[in-house]
Amino acid sequence: MTFPRVGKFIIIFFSIAFIITALYSYKLYTYIFNENVKTMHTIILHEGSTFTQVVDTLKANDVLINYKAFMWVSKKKKYPDNIKPGRYLLSPGMNTNEIVNKLRAGIQDPLDVTFNNVRVKEDLAGKVSRYIEADSLSILNLFSNEEKIEQFGFTPQTFSAMFIPNTYEFYWTTTAEEFAERMKFEYDKFWNDGRREKAQKLGMTPVEVATLASIVREETNKSDELARVAGVYLNRLERGIPLQADPTVKFATGNPELNRILNSHLQIDSPYNTYIYPGLPPGPINFPEIKVIEAVLNFEDHNYIYMCAREDFSGYHNFASTLAEHNRNAAKYRAALDEEKIFQ
Repeated sequence: MTFPRVGKFIIIFFSIAFIITALYSYKLYTYIFNENVKTMHTIILHEGSTFTQVVDTLKANDVLINYKAFMWVSKKKKYPDNIKPGRYLLSPGMNTNEIVNKLRAGIQDPLDVTFNNVRVKEDLAGKVSRYIEADSLSILNLFSNEEKIEQFGFTPQTFSAMFIPNTYEFYWTTTAEEFAERMKFEYDKFWNDGRREKAQKLGMTPVEVATLASIVREETNKSDELARVAGVYLNRLERGIPLQADPTVKFATGNPELNRILNSHLQIDSPYNTYIYPGLPPGPINFPEIKVIEAVLNFEDHNYIYMCAREDFSGYHNFASTLAEHNRNAAKYRAALDEEKIFQ
């Protein structure tokens, strides 16, 4: 008559086993599906990162609530063998399963890359490399790769026209080559039929418009003056008058910070010296913003062919239709420079 006792033992055994299994299952469930992000944080994983480095990065930034859960789920999903580089945003509300799935699949969060006020390629490389994995040197190397430049349809002198300052969305893992390809895509998109038609009416190519815009950009930082300055240079081009643009002389000297152009500077033999060589220089002297390109395409129609910085150093210019009037404006500006003891 031991059967009832054995039966009771079996019931107790299975009840305990069920409770243990239930508790273990609940623990696994919480490991997988409980919220596991303490603070919103963006982590960057480099190419070749190990699982240990991933965990160390998370711990260093105090991102997770339960690191044991993260490591357990990661190993079950074989994430340590499938680590992908990238920039990942982890937000409160995400559970461990979602975190691991995102990292394992390499689902990056893009970021906005803005570059403007760019004068030289070193500036461009420095600004962009802060946001993507490509370093500044690899971006700079694009400008010396003549074969690649030719494939894009440019020359080393005109290549900068392809990089139109704006805000673009990129993934952190973008390479220098991918960055250039994206810029070519954006360049083609920007130069739509409407803008190309406007350029054609000016008798110019998109690159020539960008070249003139780069001069206008250096001449004035006043948005309400851009179209008028563009009109001055377009009038000179139309009449066959040398541009005589001081920014091109500064570019030829290699010192864009010159405050005063001297006669010796005007004698520099460079295709960028528009006091000596007629027409536009070989290519842009900086990276003109969209608003400056638009100012050239939508220039102010007037009769001015001369301009000179105002003697009040406001950043604005005096414009003139005759040489006599221009000489008077220039004399006032030179006198102001002398008074301020600005000699170079």
